[in-house]
Amino acid sequence: MNTALKTTQLSVRFGNKVALNSIDLSISASGVTALLGANGAGKTTLINCALGLCKPSSGSVRLFSKTPGKTESKRLIGVMLQDSALPDLLSAREHIQLFSTYYPNPLSLKQLSQRCGLERFVDKRYKTLSGGQKRRVQFALAIIGQPKIVFLDEPTTGLDIDARNLVWNTINELRHTGTAVLLTTHYLEEADSLADHTIVMNNGEIIANDSTDNIRATASGAVIQCESTLDLSVIGALEDVRSVKMRGRKIEISSRNATASLVALLALDPKLNNLTVSKSSLEDAFKQLTDHTKTAGDST
Repeated sequence: MNTALKTTQLSVRFGNKVALNSIDLSISASGVTALLGANGAGKTTLINCALGLCKPSSGSVRLFSKTPGKTESKRLIGVMLQDSALPDLLSAREHIQLFSTYYPNPLSLKQLSQRCGLERFVDKRYKTLSGGQKRRVQFALAIIGQPKIVFLDEPTTGLDIDARNLVWNTINELRHTGTAVLLTTHYLEEADSLADHTIVMNNGEIIANDSTDNIRATASGAVIQCESTLDLSVIGALEDVRSVKMRGRKIEISSRNATASLVALLALDPKLNNLTVSKSSLEDAFKQLTDHTKTAGDST
């Protein structure tokens, strides 16, 4: 099947609040799709509908042409939610042994330990693990059944660099083996690096749905990185600057007009150095899309 998840005019209402508004969506049965949006945009509700945890108020949702929440659907999916409650007194090994019984062809403990870096704490009780170690166990349980689609909600929150790289490498492995991955993350550089396709949601609606390259290309302007003694507030006040922040020792500036911003920066700080200029990122495109939607909403 070419489609992992399909929704048709999917709407969800909680009282007077519209969480999803007539969503039409089709997610490929392979590749990594990033689902982006601010808190309250509707991402969690959409995922809950796909998992069978939330019933539509109207419209439909299908998972590999099956009804979400049914046993036959559950065996096709792996899930790593942002808040995952697991029994505290079981060890990682015991959790894996238990979850192995749910699937016909589960990955072995050795395979999961290698992919998720569980070796040092596999026999420790879950309640004694650090937040990052718990996320590794949760990730292992999400992929244990060799699912056809994996739902990953903020998978690298709380992870150190080594653990994050393990997760990224495994997501890339899943892509290459033909598994669909639906990734929600607030780390937009993560989505930029991993996702083949990106969906942007705002106020319960889809405002962008395209390849990550195409969405990134919609962002105008450029990103300037440099080292300078200028205060960030001074840079942020320049006419063509959208945003400014520190990234390590460098200042990162999102500009509508790179040439104009560079002229202004050099006029203020002739000693500005380590200068680089690059195309706009997925983060820039996301900000422009959501800012435009807010502006349009305010004007009606």
